[in-house]
Formats: sequence, C-alpha cells, structure tokens
Amino acid sequence: MENNTTVYLKTDDNKIINEKHIRWVKKISECLQVCVKSNGCNTEDTHKICKLNNLDSYNNLNKHFE
Repeated sequence: MENNTTVYLKTDDNKIINEKHIRWVKKISECLQVCVKSNGCNTEDTHKICKLNNLDSYNNLNKHFE
C-alpha cells in the first residue's frame, strides 16, 4: 500500500515547501540547501534549513545523509 501523506518542511525564511518537489539537497555544516525549482537551482535560488532554526525539518532531510 502506498503512503499518500504529503510532507511539508519549514524553511529558515518562513516558507513551507512540499517534500515531493525537492530536486536536490546539499549539506553545509549544520544547514541544508534545498532546491525546489523544476529546472534546477544555483546557490542563490535555494531554501535554507538549519538545525538551529528548524530542527524537525532539518532532521527529516538530514537522515538521508547518515
């Protein structure tokens, strides 16, 4: 059975992103840069999720780096 639950993540700039729209994630120290643009991102186009500011969202994505 497929899980159809939509997961939303809060970013440091108080935006909410849908986990299904993430294209890539880059880990930098205790922060994650997240790209949600369909045609890709450069570092200025990403959303930042830091452990200090958004622990739940950070942990949700960071588990893929362990």
